[in-house]
Parts: sequence; C-alpha cells; structure tokens
Amino acid sequence: MKLNRALLLILLAIVAVMPAAAQFRYSPLVGVTISDLKFKQDIFPVSKAVGAQAGVIGEMMFSGIGFGLDLGLLYNQMGANTNLGDRKIWSSDGFGKEHVMLHTLQIPLHLRFKWTRLEGLEDYVAPFIYGGPDFALCFAHSKIKGNPGVKNPFKYAGGDVGLTFGGGFELFKRWQLSVQYTWGMSYLVRTRKLDNMSARNRQLAIRLNYFF
Repeated sequence: MKLNRALLLILLAIVAVMPAAAQFRYSPLVGVTISDLKFKQDIFPVSKAVGAQAGVIGEMMFSGIGFGLDLGLLYNQMGANTNLGDRKIWSSDGFGKEHVMLHTLQIPLHLRFKWTRLEGLEDYVAPFIYGGPDFALCFAHSKIKGNPGVKNPFKYAGGDVGLTFGGGFELFKRWQLSVQYTWGMSYLVRTRKLDNMSARNRQLAIRLNYFF
C-alpha cells in the first residue's frame, strides 16, 4: 500500500504541472474483461473468468505532437475459476469448483500516443497506443462456502498495482475501440492453508468509449 500511495502522489504531481495548452476531454467507458490468476505453483486447476469494466476516463493531449495522458475511475472485475475440489486439502472442507471474483475501483494512469498527422485521415480513423500503471482498490469479493464453520479458502489483498499496455483506433474523433492487457505486479489472492501460495492478476480487456 505504501507503493500505491507513492505512485498516486506522482500522478497528482504530473497532473498539477500539465501545461494549460493541453486539450482535455472525458468519456464514459464500458468493457468486457477476461481475467486469470497466476499462482506461484500449480496447486489446483485455474481457468479464465469473464467480467466487466465500466466508468469514466479522461484524455489530455498535447496539441500537434500526438502525446498525452489518460486517467480515470473505473469499476473493474478480476479473478478466475478455480477447481479446489481437485485437491484433498480443500475438497475435505467442502470446496469444489469455485468462482473467485474481486470487485475493484481502478485508477489508470497511462502515457499515450495517437497518430494525428495522417493527411486528413485522422478525422475518420486514428490509431493509438498507451501504457502505464493501474492502481486498484478492492472493495468486495465473491463468497465461497464450504462445510459449516469453514472459512473462505482465500485471503484477498486490499489493493493491486498493475502494468498495462494497449492500443486501438479512434473513429470520427469521438469513438475509441481498444484492447489492453494488464500484468498484476502485486499479489492479489493468497490461500489460507498454504500461506506462501499467492497469485497475481492477469487481465485482457476489450473496451469502447465515446468522448464528449
């Protein structure tokens, strides 16, 4: 969490010194996510889970050079499908195929580049790429029930830091369709019975937004 606070302070400092000449606009965003949990070891079968992403993002671009920033506030789902019943250590507690999903508030801070000098073609379609950190605050998670009196087999982190890279196309200077991939840099989930068994988030997102 100290890392989260330090990076957020850097974010505020960057935004504070942005030149007044930068062009800012905002957009609602919706997306579909495909998430996975990467454990240190193969302790039970894990498969990808489909989730959702929605919120508001802002784009701040420097006129004429194609570089800028994007940041926002998003509701994001990440997790995986797990088969705890494949191992006796958990099947004896009544666990089987369990859907592990975390609900987070996500703050992205990305550098981006947009091709804006395409002999007029950019008025209709303009490719762009972006990348940078994502900060997530976990506020809820799915409930997993086993035998009476048995606790949830997982412990969940209060937050997550990820590194994202993505790209897409801007259509008619308003619509943006993008695909991005996020590598979790901090541990998101830990097992209770095996304290050193932890997992990081991996997530693919397909997103659509419209700028006002």
